[in-house]
Amino acid sequence: MKQLSNRIQALSESATIAMSRRSRELKEQGIDVISLSLGEPDFETPDFIREAAKEAIDVGYSHYPPIPGYADLRASIAKKLKRDNNLDYKASEIVVSTGAKQSIANVVLCLVNPGDEVLLPAPYWVSYYELVKLAGGVPVVIPTSIENDFKVSLEELRAHHSDKTKLLIFSSPCNPSGSVFEKEDLAEIAKYLEENSQVMALSDEIYELINFDGINHSLASFNTIKEQVITVNGFSKGFAMTGWRCGYIAAPQWVADACTKMQGQFTSATSGITQRAAKAAVEADPSTVSFMVEAFRERREKVGAWLKEIPGFKTNQPKGAFYFFPDVSALFGKKIGERVISNDEDLCFYLLEEAKVATVPGGAFGDPNCIRLSYASSIADLEKALTRIKNAIEKLEDA
Repeated sequence: MKQLSNRIQALSESATIAMSRRSRELKEQGIDVISLSLGEPDFETPDFIREAAKEAIDVGYSHYPPIPGYADLRASIAKKLKRDNNLDYKASEIVVSTGAKQSIANVVLCLVNPGDEVLLPAPYWVSYYELVKLAGGVPVVIPTSIENDFKVSLEELRAHHSDKTKLLIFSSPCNPSGSVFEKEDLAEIAKYLEENSQVMALSDEIYELINFDGINHSLASFNTIKEQVITVNGFSKGFAMTGWRCGYIAAPQWVADACTKMQGQFTSATSGITQRAAKAAVEADPSTVSFMVEAFRERREKVGAWLKEIPGFKTNQPKGAFYFFPDVSALFGKKIGERVISNDEDLCFYLLEEAKVATVPGGAFGDPNCIRLSYASSIADLEKALTRIKNAIEKLEDA
């Protein structure tokens, strides 16, 4: 008899990937679907990065690299952290992995024991919750709201803390809300960590370069709690390198050593060719990719204006990443014919079927009052998609 493990049966499929797959299936049937579901820049990787990869092929970077990454790449990442974030790390405290997702998985599997509690301010990135479950941990969701820009406070952290709390995971700029934790916001998290020296924090900064108001502050910049912080970053979002699969952590040495050990039993090192491309990216001045940030800024302004015209959509102004996370709870209970929109999933499937626009239910991110829309698409497609959504929503009536 074929029987899967309890582990895989308990694991949920990523909602973003599931919705992307569904929209792709409809496209293959000839249906004109616009997908706003997947978080992928619609730019090609810059030429100077691709040239570095081509050179790596010619030179012969085709052998097994060291498990935590080439030493010179790790040294370059350490220099970048000092240059851009004022963080002091040794190359040995950097571990390069096949994407930031693996970096996060490594950390969770290395730190979390069955029964340990992990604080997840909601909304959170979909994979945090499932990775905690995979490790046998207990996700403790901390609700936030659009009224406070989806940010967690010191009081909320204290209220959800217990003697089983082991780890806190959050992202800034945040996927899915686009919220950016300012210095004063991070100070509250730092205060919580000072009060609880046994708790570690994972600060996911993969959207660091897509920040519309300037410098991205790092939690590890608070010296009093630096040894409790693991910083995760990578190249997918800021350098349009999603398919290259390269991310990294900067962490206390004992965490870095553990993640190297874990990675050695799963994937070993990421591709040597990818690592040479990543080295070119990390050594470049961030201004080399500012054209992407400006394009996202323009789209944010337009999409924000279009969303305000849609009845029942309440939005904040995201300061980073490339998402809107509108509160759509005002639409719950409305109907079209015999079809009732009871929750976020009902609304997303209605928009997919009626408007031919793919979005993602907010429940997948820990907030079922919202849905996520990515604006990593052309302005023409975004305008078409938002017009379709508006028309579909205006067809709904009170139950």
